[in-house]
Amino acid sequence: MLSAKGYAAQTPEDALAPYDFQRRQMDDEDIQLEVLYCGVCHSDIHSARNDWGRTRYPLVPGHEIIGRVVAVGSKVSKFEVGDLAGVGCMVDSCRHCAACHDGDEHYCVSGPTMTYGAPDRKVPELLTYGGYSNNYVVAEPYALKVSPKADLAATAPLLCAGITTWSPLRFWKVGPGMKVGIVGLGGLGHMGLKFANAFGADVTLFTTSANKAEDAKRLGAHQVVVSNDKAAMQANMGSFDFILDTVSAQHDINVYLRQLRRDGTLCLVGLPDQPLALSSFATAARKVVTGSMFGGIRETQEMLDYCAEHGIGADIEMIKMAEINEAFERVLKSDVKYRFVIDMASL
Repeated sequence: MLSAKGYAAQTPEDALAPYDFQRRQMDDEDIQLEVLYCGVCHSDIHSARNDWGRTRYPLVPGHEIIGRVVAVGSKVSKFEVGDLAGVGCMVDSCRHCAACHDGDEHYCVSGPTMTYGAPDRKVPELLTYGGYSNNYVVAEPYALKVSPKADLAATAPLLCAGITTWSPLRFWKVGPGMKVGIVGLGGLGHMGLKFANAFGADVTLFTTSANKAEDAKRLGAHQVVVSNDKAAMQANMGSFDFILDTVSAQHDINVYLRQLRRDGTLCLVGLPDQPLALSSFATAARKVVTGSMFGGIRETQEMLDYCAEHGIGADIEMIKMAEINEAFERVLKSDVKYRFVIDMASL
């Protein structure tokens, strides 16, 4: 077993606190990382507080991990000691279903093994523990190469916020000539703006906060529409090819469906803890409501390579590990631009 230390929640009511634990020992296909940076995702808060009703405690969160390789198994060929590597939302899958075969491991029929809070496929009696910790052990096929040219701290959120927006924008072939809306300007939304703009689309931010307009345009929006401004919404009705909804709180998706043109698509990537109401009238013009998870290993690597080449990273605020509970509260108040990243040297 490998000794580790980090921060964990012991119950839904507890603040995160220092926690010593054991990871599985490396095997021949594994690499071991010294964790350098870890992003703070809203789903870390949902999980720590059991908002989705399936958390197993103790829980060490963190699935936006950037680290340095400190050991490699005998069968590892992609990494050497000293390399930079990333770990995103999943660390294993069945490896033989159609989804896994197609590079969509995140849609594994039996479910991917999540980076924290899941039974480890290799040692099922152990739970996986996340990146709010000093080390991580991961199978080589589920680790990502990180370019030394990249801003490492700003790269960490790409492993969730980045790929969660990249994947649907790529799948629905967002590019020049398309009018694209991004709903919400947070960790996901700000990456959606950056990517949709980089892909050449005409990009609009939908927000309830008029004071976000200047920042949205800096991040890539060509237009900002305040969604409770009925005149502004009416002016854009029926004109969008694709809308990416990044909001994780309760909201009315029907107002955005009315913004879509005939045959347009609204893709949900936020994770509200209660179902959203859908009006059948809002979808009547062959409008599609769909969803997307994060992404497979192949497309996540493509995203990391693209971002390193084009100088794209998340807008971040660096924190110390001991500031994590304050950071959780600030995320809930939308008081961060736009992702907290923990400097794990502070652990």
